[in-house]
Amino acid sequence: MSQAFRTIFQPIEGLFKDRGSKFIAYAFPITNVDDVKPLLDRLRVEHPSARHVCYAYQLGTDGNDYRANDDGEPSGSAGLPILNQIKSKDVTNTLVAVVRYFGGTKLGVSGLINAYKEAAKDALERAIVVEKIPTAIIRLQFPHSSIGDVERIIRQHGWNIKHQDFGMDCKWLIEVSEDDKEQSRSLFSALVQVEVSDE
Repeated sequence: MSQAFRTIFQPIEGLFKDRGSKFIAYAFPITNVDDVKPLLDRLRVEHPSARHVCYAYQLGTDGNDYRANDDGEPSGSAGLPILNQIKSKDVTNTLVAVVRYFGGTKLGVSGLINAYKEAAKDALERAIVVEKIPTAIIRLQFPHSSIGDVERIIRQHGWNIKHQDFGMDCKWLIEVSEDDKEQSRSLFSALVQVEVSDE
């Protein structure tokens, strides 16, 4: 059995203020590293006058895939305190970014560590945590005449249809648990005229 993991259910915000500086934390559920940059880019557009957008993320059931970024703050004063809050909450597939607005008073390294920690903590404490099972996406391509057979297999196993394209051929993306991946591939491959590939 694939190991279940804990992650946050939906995006959530947190806030911490210290001596005029404002630290707004944004926590996001993510599925892979490609999700990170678009979310950070969006925050930079939404907060053009913010001094820093520091962040950390953790991915995977073993928690070994992670990154912490100080975005110009003193080394170790921002990304690491954020990452430690993600680890402390025992969640993965999670990104926390903290947007800082400078209030005119320098906080010092210990003040920054505390501020980034508290902002991240506030967001994660507000988050709904859910348990998930690792999933895989299977790509199917088949003629319209095979729709009934494909839908029957999906229904029988409780798999999810993530995307449907009804062009000349049907092109569907199916989400299955990691444990069901091989079984799903063989079941769909056994159907006539159904091409199966990994997403």
